[in-house]
Amino acid sequence: MTAPTVKQAGYTAVATLYHAFFTGLMLSVTLRKDKNAAGELCFNVFRRQHHEKFLSSFEKLGLSNLPDAVACAQYHYLSNSVGGVPVEYMYENDDKAWVHFCHPRWMYEGAALCGMPIEVSHGFLKGWYGQNGVSLNNPRLGFVCTSQDMDGQYGMAGYFKEFGHDLAPEERLQFSPGEMAPPFDPDSAPKLDTTDWPEERLHKANRNYAMEYAKNALIELAQIFGPADATYLGGITAQLIGKQFYRQTADILGLNGETALDFGNYLAAIIKGHDDEVTIEEKGNAIYVRQTGWRLMRGTGPHPTSVFDAWNQLWQGALSVHNRFLVLEVLQRQDYGDDCFEWRIRPRISQGGF
Repeated sequence: MTAPTVKQAGYTAVATLYHAFFTGLMLSVTLRKDKNAAGELCFNVFRRQHHEKFLSSFEKLGLSNLPDAVACAQYHYLSNSVGGVPVEYMYENDDKAWVHFCHPRWMYEGAALCGMPIEVSHGFLKGWYGQNGVSLNNPRLGFVCTSQDMDGQYGMAGYFKEFGHDLAPEERLQFSPGEMAPPFDPDSAPKLDTTDWPEERLHKANRNYAMEYAKNALIELAQIFGPADATYLGGITAQLIGKQFYRQTADILGLNGETALDFGNYLAAIIKGHDDEVTIEEKGNAIYVRQTGWRLMRGTGPHPTSVFDAWNQLWQGALSVHNRFLVLEVLQRQDYGDDCFEWRIRPRISQGGF
């Protein structure tokens, strides 16, 4: 594999941050609210994402002419593989096909798996998997979940099945613990056409995958809990993720140093990794970074202030690790109608008293 380009490194850094943010947010809501609140948030994020992406991606992945159960299983295999998620697909017959999300789980990366309640798993199963038949106008199509991580089984597994009768709403998602997914044969699994999916497109798709989760989580936080709680829950999570992942993402971008300009270059590289426009200006002892466009929230809105306020804590957290004697001030906001987001990075003024 060739060394990543500057653009690919930017995509990877952005994907790393948003992946960690989404996982961290599930933990934050579980801890600071409760497990049912985390399940509700997960349900809403996945239902929103389902409506935005499910049917529109069928043609892109070449699934339109397959039987519904098979198409759904291949969809989850291919779309998650593009996002860097380890998944297995097993065809049984035209009315039944399996998926198995293997360990390590993308959604519950690292030790985070130990803190995830089963309500989070139920949330995304109800939000997406139980909705496939509805979206495809096939009342006989359901999903049977045979394994979940939180009950000590072999990952998240199950099968899409076209039943012999129309399903009631409560039958669209069923549970059958103990059924074992058949063996995975990678040679018989569907494959993306490498001419349609070159390496840079895969890097971008991986970034987009993580961005979608972060975007929808920020939006749904405010809709479920209100802007004040959304600012708190999203903000504390973003700040901690910014701190925890600053060094890793700076290394990905090939950046180092601890000056205001060095952090301006870091923030600019992250903005470019979103495919937004950015400029940097140095005036006196301050660095000004301006972002035009907000691809993360493109096509959505208007949003409450909590969406930006929480998101901005990623950069506040990162700066505190880069150099805690610098401050990051927001001077302009596109969500307020300004032409750009503008940040000023400058030294913290020494305070001898108040």
